[in-house]
Amino acid sequence: MSTYILGIESSCDDTSASVIKDNIILSNIIANQKVHHKYGGVVPELASRSHQQNIIPVIHSALMEANINKNQLHAIAFTRGPGLLGSLLVGTSFAKSFAMGLKIPLIEIDHLQAHILAHFAQKPNQPKDTPNFPFLCLTVSGGHTQIVRVDSYFQMQIIGQTIDDAAGEAFDKSAKIMGLPYPGGPVIDKLAKSGDPNRFVFPIPQIPNLDYSFSGLKTSILYFLRDQLKLDNDFIEKNKNHIAASIQHTIVKILLKKLVKASESTGIKEIAIAGGVSANSGLRTAIKNGEKEYSWKTYIPNFEFTTDNAAMIAITGLFKYREGLFSDQKSAPYTRSVLKT
Repeated sequence: MSTYILGIESSCDDTSASVIKDNIILSNIIANQKVHHKYGGVVPELASRSHQQNIIPVIHSALMEANINKNQLHAIAFTRGPGLLGSLLVGTSFAKSFAMGLKIPLIEIDHLQAHILAHFAQKPNQPKDTPNFPFLCLTVSGGHTQIVRVDSYFQMQIIGQTIDDAAGEAFDKSAKIMGLPYPGGPVIDKLAKSGDPNRFVFPIPQIPNLDYSFSGLKTSILYFLRDQLKLDNDFIEKNKNHIAASIQHTIVKILLKKLVKASESTGIKEIAIAGGVSANSGLRTAIKNGEKEYSWKTYIPNFEFTTDNAAMIAITGLFKYREGLFSDQKSAPYTRSVLKT
């Protein structure tokens, strides 16, 4: 008998709902919030209000596209955290009420764990290789940068992480310094394609063990551009492709350096990436090149599974459903990850 899981994701500024049948995605609806673009970043209060407006239509659309009735659902999985508290409260409250009304189990999901397990979701008639345990997952987004050792669906350990800013934040803040629109990461990626990655050299932080740091890089980029603009007011406009390529090259180099070290120290050659920055073309290329250079077997997510989405919540919910790992109505959102370090 097939199992139908509804996943609900509302950790930041995207409202998403997904229905899966076993591990096959039947729908994955995402409502983006354009309102934040003019502010250059996510405004928490506006995000939670938009979630309230979007959540019912998005869930309705997910059920319609999956061509199932709500009474066919076996469980509801929702993002409990980490994320913005107001946004999480909207998804949590709706999931609790919906599960209670349907008299079906409620399953709480850690957002970062779900990004990793998104590799096990399958699109209809498009089979994709999945990682073998144990594997290492570089999880990179605007809020997190971590190297996670994954020994099973529910045994994960953070073996390296940023001590300050995340890689995605470094992309976005660098773009803001350059006067590029928000979100800046994809804009830098696009500009970098026609730039020289070696035109400008930025420092590589020397952080011990497997941890990262990006605050110093942001500062060096700020000072570099400030000094160049004193000499030429049009420096950024004349060199924006090369600046973007150099920034991207540096961030990817920082990420790969520690990932290579993690692979060597653990002996693990199964390598995956996840999170919003895993959509970056420079990072994807560098990871694929690792197959030849380091004898890795790599797993790169489909673009629709890199950003926040409910399919990753639903597939994680499926694994928990099979183990009987259910939540109750006392479940409350949390803003920081509960993955072990």
